[in-house]
Amino acid sequence: MMRFFITFLATLFISISAIAKENPVVKIETNMGNIYIELYSDKAPKTVENFLKYVKDGFYNGLIFHRVIPNFVIQGGGFYPDMKYKQPTHPPVVNESDNGLSNLRGTIAMARTQNPHSANSQFYINLNDNTFLDYGRTPQKWGYTVFGKVIKGMDVVDKISKVKTTSVGYFRDVPVEPVIIKSIKIEKP
Repeated sequence: MMRFFITFLATLFISISAIAKENPVVKIETNMGNIYIELYSDKAPKTVENFLKYVKDGFYNGLIFHRVIPNFVIQGGGFYPDMKYKQPTHPPVVNESDNGLSNLRGTIAMARTQNPHSANSQFYINLNDNTFLDYGRTPQKWGYTVFGKVIKGMDVVDKISKVKTTSVGYFRDVPVEPVIIKSIKIEKP
């Protein structure tokens, strides 16, 4: 009887472990420090899959945080230090902003155009609670898809948010000294 009970418990533990899959974590290495982000593949599966494709491709390496607005967001994933645009290499991802997640301080979300299903490679990290960007809060009802949260390195995000900015052509809020994304790597699959 005891052997049966131990076998049952071992089988149950293995089953629960397989079900309780942990979310992936990525490290954004910048010239101002590292930011670690847990990605919510359970809440935004298509968005996380899209982001990880770009990470695995090395797409973000050498790009910058090109838009820094204090008390709002830092945005990156689309431009080189000279503000030359990097063309996305994958099709846009469907909007998953109705996933129950909110644009709160420290969350990461996809940037997009007015078309709710236009997000490609660009992302932003919220510096404040920006709930007006959530699903149901915009005129089209579509919000901006939150797909993860900073779990370490929010001090680096805050440091980036304080850099001096300028205008470059028709781009505003561009850091005077580039904030370079050296790499984004998967820390925990």
